[in-house]
Amino acid sequence: MVRAVTSPYYRYRHAKVLHSLRVGLAMIVSILATTGIDIPHGIWSSVTLLVVIGGLQHHGNIRQKAAERAAGTLLGASIGLVLIMQQNLIGSLPLTYGLEAIIAAICAWFAIGSAGYVGLLTAITMCIVAGHGDNLIDVGLWRTLNVLIGIVIALAFSFVFPLHATYSWRYGLATNLRECADIYARLLDGETIDEEEQVKRFLQINKRLVQLRALMPSVAKEIDVPQTRLEEIQRLHRSVLSSLELLATGPLMNADAAARSAYAAHCGAEVRVVRAILLSTARGLRFGHPTRLRIPAATLLAAAHGDVAAALPSEWQGPYWLGQRLAEQVDRLRALLLDTEPNWNIERHARSPRNGWVS
Repeated sequence: MVRAVTSPYYRYRHAKVLHSLRVGLAMIVSILATTGIDIPHGIWSSVTLLVVIGGLQHHGNIRQKAAERAAGTLLGASIGLVLIMQQNLIGSLPLTYGLEAIIAAICAWFAIGSAGYVGLLTAITMCIVAGHGDNLIDVGLWRTLNVLIGIVIALAFSFVFPLHATYSWRYGLATNLRECADIYARLLDGETIDEEEQVKRFLQINKRLVQLRALMPSVAKEIDVPQTRLEEIQRLHRSVLSSLELLATGPLMNADAAARSAYAAHCGAEVRVVRAILLSTARGLRFGHPTRLRIPAATLLAAAHGDVAAALPSEWQGPYWLGQRLAEQVDRLRALLLDTEPNWNIERHARSPRNGWVS
C-alpha cells in the first residue's frame, strides 16, 4: 500500500482522489485547530484553507500560487483591520463604504492581470475581516488570526502526496506515442481500421494533446526547462499526429487489403523502426529509462532504403514520402526528449546502486 501511494504513476492515475483526500484531511485539521479549541470565527480558517489549496493540484503551481494567495490574503486582512480602525476613529460609514469601493476597484484592476490571484483575494479578505465597516476590532483580529491559521494549514498540506505536473505530462505524452505507434502499424500492415473507431482515437489523442499544453507552464517550473523547449516538443508531437491523420485519410485508407499489404511489403522495415522508436520513447517517458530512447535513428534507416521509392507505383509515392516526413519528425522528437531527459527524469535521485532505476 505504501509503495502504491508513493508511486508517481499511482498518484497520476488517482490524482483527483488523492487531491480530494488531501483537502478533506486539511479541513479536519482546520476544524480541530479552531472550532475544536473554541477560537472565535473559526469558519474563516476553513474558508481560507479552501481558497488557498482547494484548486491547487500540481506541485509546479503550488509554490507560486500558494505564495500569491497567501500574499493576497495577508494584504486583505491588513487593509480590513485598517478600515475597522478608521471607522472606530472617524465613525463615518459613507467614508468606509467609499474606501471599500475604491480598494475593490483597485483590486479588480490587478485581478485581470498577471497578479490576478493577489488582487482578487485581497478584496475578498478585506470584506471577510472588515465586513461593511461595522465589525469590531476584536472581530477583525480574530478573523485575521483565522486567516493566518488557514494559510499555514493549507501550505502544510500542499506538500502531502505532491502531484507533479511533470509526471502527468510524461505519462500523457507516453500514452499518445503508444497510440500513434498502434495506429501507424495497423494502418500500414494491411489491417482494416473502422472509420468511426479511427475518428474516436484521433479525438482522444487530440484531447490529451490539449491537456499536455495546459500542463507546460507548471512543468517548466518543476524541471527548470525553458517553456520554448517544451513548446518544440509539443509542436513535433502535433506534427506527428498531423502526418498520421493525413496517412489515415489518404490512399491507404481507401485501398483494399491486398494493396495495403503490398505497400507494407515495400515499406515495412521503415514502419517497424518508426513504431519501435515511438514505443521505446513511450517506455522511456513512462519508466524514466533514458537508455530506451537510444535506438537507431529512423532517418538513417530511411537513407539506407532510399531506392524503395523508385519501386513503388505512382499512387503510393505520396504516402511513402509522407511516411519519410513522419519518420524524421519522430526521430527529432526522440532526440529532443533524450536531450532534456536529465530535467524531466525527476525520479533520478531514487536510483538504487543495486537495482538500477526505480519507477
